[in-house]
Amino acid sequence: MARLPLLDAIRGMALLGVLLINLRSLSLYDFLAADERLQLPTAAFDAVLLAWMNALYDGTAFTLFTLLFGIGFSIQLNATNERADPQRVSRYVRRLLILLGIGLLHGLIWWGDILRYYAVLGLLLIPLRRWSARSLTLLGLAVILVSPMLLRAWLVPLLPPTMDSRTSAQLAAEAFASTDPATWLSGNLERDLYMRIAVWMLPTYVFGRLILGLALGRTGALLNPRQHLRLWRRLCWIGAVGAAVLSLLLWWRGLALAGSEPGWWRSSTGTALARICRAGFPLALGMAYLAAFVLLFQRTSWRRWLVLLAAPGRMALTLYLLQTVFGIALFYGVGLGLGPRPGLAGILAIGLLAFGLQTMLSHWWLRRYRQGPMEWIWRALTWGRRPPFRRQNADSPAHH
Repeated sequence: MARLPLLDAIRGMALLGVLLINLRSLSLYDFLAADERLQLPTAAFDAVLLAWMNALYDGTAFTLFTLLFGIGFSIQLNATNERADPQRVSRYVRRLLILLGIGLLHGLIWWGDILRYYAVLGLLLIPLRRWSARSLTLLGLAVILVSPMLLRAWLVPLLPPTMDSRTSAQLAAEAFASTDPATWLSGNLERDLYMRIAVWMLPTYVFGRLILGLALGRTGALLNPRQHLRLWRRLCWIGAVGAAVLSLLLWWRGLALAGSEPGWWRSSTGTALARICRAGFPLALGMAYLAAFVLLFQRTSWRRWLVLLAAPGRMALTLYLLQTVFGIALFYGVGLGLGPRPGLAGILAIGLLAFGLQTMLSHWWLRRYRQGPMEWIWRALTWGRRPPFRRQNADSPAHH
């Protein structure tokens, strides 16, 4: 199948966002207490950056990344292709099981791995592959907005008790700053187990977005964006206005709870509405970002620059794993041990520089090879044979 430069470019943009978010944990910055952050050289600027990231960035990068996985699944599970290729579903299952193996190995060194969720929850998309886009959209929204509240009533009491978040953060910071590999790996396992319980709603967060990605892929709006400009404009406005309304509601709640009379917001209905707002905000903003990117990509003046992100997008699996290795090598005690000393501003600057280097590496690599190394391994294991890897002189990495 011919490459789709728009999909690859969006994936590249999402990959940058994922790197900047993950570096906050990989650098150990997120594990610092408030008073420790104040001692960093860029503390004042860091506070502004952190507020900006929390308001406009957290959740949206993973929303885009996860939507794109769902869209990719929709292409692989296309019913027409399934009739032409009866082995497509079994090959899809094998592909996800291989991804699960990669994710489990990655999780041994980085507790924040998301690939495991994509692999397991991606299998649950198979029964939904013939659903309409409308039905998938309604189900996806229900999973994201409603299911956490329904699950909270009976699941949370069944969860084993965990230590408080501050204690977990301190233990993780000590383990990851250690120069002993065994201490690092055992600390990573403890943090992983803690987060699986503390963030128990993450599967609903991921699965709902995978379903919405499947729905979006079903519409063909990303395969033929020029034929769906009205849809993209509508999504951009709905996402932006929806995010603004949800943020205003959360701001109103914050003011009410900080005052002497929180009133209605203290009620079970007010609490439920706040949870829906918190779950819906990154989704709405992520949709707005996605739609805005698609619309800008249709303009030649923008496309010539945005298409540069397509190369790292084509190597997303390789670069995602490489970002972890880079972060551990630079910030962890088993590496150079830099830790959070540069402050958030310095950490994000390092992230932008690293992504710039990854982008150049991707362009260089794809002029010589057809895929990234991990993408090639994934494909080879899925198909059970070695696909072509090195480009011939006649080949061109140009986008189709």
